[in-house]
Amino acid sequence: MNYRHAFHAGNFADCMKHALLVALLRTMVRKDKPFLTLDTHAGVGRYDLTAGPAARTGEWRDGIAKISAARLDALADYLGVIERLGLYPGSPAIAAALLRGSDRLVACELHPEDARALKAEFANDPRVAVHRRDGYAALKAFLPPPERRALVLIDPPYERQDEFDVLLAALAGAYERFRSGVFVAWYPVKHRAPVRAFFEGLRLTSLRDVIALSLWVREPVDPARLNGCGLVVVNPPFGFEQAAPPILGALAHVLGETGAGFAVERLIDE
Repeated sequence: MNYRHAFHAGNFADCMKHALLVALLRTMVRKDKPFLTLDTHAGVGRYDLTAGPAARTGEWRDGIAKISAARLDALADYLGVIERLGLYPGSPAIAAALLRGSDRLVACELHPEDARALKAEFANDPRVAVHRRDGYAALKAFLPPPERRALVLIDPPYERQDEFDVLLAALAGAYERFRSGVFVAWYPVKHRAPVRAFFEGLRLTSLRDVIALSLWVREPVDPARLNGCGLVVVNPPFGFEQAAPPILGALAHVLGETGAGFAVERLIDE
């Protein structure tokens, strides 16, 4: 409950997550059938990077500011969405911008002030329902959806020491409830050992068709510093696995320091 994403909006981790989210949503809307997007840890929707918490930390200067200046083709779609929306959009704003009239967004946020801001952001959009509730509990409440198609984004703050274990259990349980869903889980990369353990835990579950997309902006050897991040994607939509490497490569090129890189790893086959 202490975490406020406004301090980190537009940083390199946001850019990685959101650039790939745009690509995921583009693949989802290619099918005619409607779908649900469930954002379990949604934040406030949009962030002013020039004032308040984001201005105090300035993390966006090493993220979206560098991408805006570089203007690489592989990031053009993501950057176009960002610039069209104004301010810096969080994941629920990006989703709402790309969903069709027949699709739905359920956005969950537990922090009371952020939940109020999120409700105000989408007060006039009938496709969007905002709930002040625990994101992990939302997986049980909203799955399976009546549409029988869903993109589920799980982006916890990693305030607790056992967050990887909690996320692992939540993913496995949600998959059992809704095996055809597309599940996307963000994870931090400080050093490699916790991520390796997370991957091994995933392999011991019933999950199938799982890839991991990792970006590090410097060599991930300092456990006290966020050196990279990644997304685990369960049931990646057709074409996404091929679309991701150019995006990750562009991000590593623009945002990386010495030792930067990226990886696309198939953890579990179909």
